[in-house]
Amino acid sequence: MSPRTGETIAFDNVGLRYGTDREVLSDVSFTLYPGSFYFLTGASGAGKTSLLRLLYLAQRPSRGGISMFGTDVITLPRSRLPAFRRRLGVVFQDFRLVPHLSAFDNIALPLRVAGMREADLAGPVSDMLEWVGLTSRAHARPATLSGGEQQRVAIARAVIGRPDLLVADEPTGNVDPEMALKLLRLFEALNRLGTTVVVATHDVHLLRKVPDSLIMRLDKGRLSDPTGALRYPPRRQMSDIDADAPLPRDGGEF
Repeated sequence: MSPRTGETIAFDNVGLRYGTDREVLSDVSFTLYPGSFYFLTGASGAGKTSLLRLLYLAQRPSRGGISMFGTDVITLPRSRLPAFRRRLGVVFQDFRLVPHLSAFDNIALPLRVAGMREADLAGPVSDMLEWVGLTSRAHARPATLSGGEQQRVAIARAVIGRPDLLVADEPTGNVDPEMALKLLRLFEALNRLGTTVVVATHDVHLLRKVPDSLIMRLDKGRLSDPTGALRYPPRRQMSDIDADAPLPRDGGEF
């Protein structure tokens, strides 16, 4: 899957409340440009997970507009949601692995849904298992994996289909610093191939590891813009991106 030139993701004055409670997100407006890398930061309870749920179409806003890839998703019929979601990769904070499937089969799931032939699955899934350091755990089911191993399987599953948008909620929270940096390099490699990446994190050290990244900060449901991420397109344009290049093996450099 190759990201489509010029297609952005835009929130316009979005508000979100659950039931009759106060808004958890208020007047949120921004544009995510194709092939850009964003960190979403904020204290616990600031609304990061709620914003991500809107991005990966698990939640509709209470007010405002959201367009993704040229489509108004507020009015998108439910019948079109599954195909639309296949353009997204999501790393959930609670992993959401399929319990009866092995690590290999969990990672292969997006490729099978996309219609890849079984004969063609082994190569890319094995490469991804090698990247996240789980080759020896390929046939293990989630219940036998540690929290960090489950997180790595969840990340591999999210990126293997080369999504147009990758959304990751605290993706390095259960791994050691060395693996955290390796996983961040995987996100950066995918980003260099044209995927728009949004990583929610409270780890300020990660923010310094991706030089071209932009930072969005949530405070009590409102978005601030310390790096100008919401006002200007990223320096790197889609014309600079080779969307058909393979992911480098084992965290390799470009």
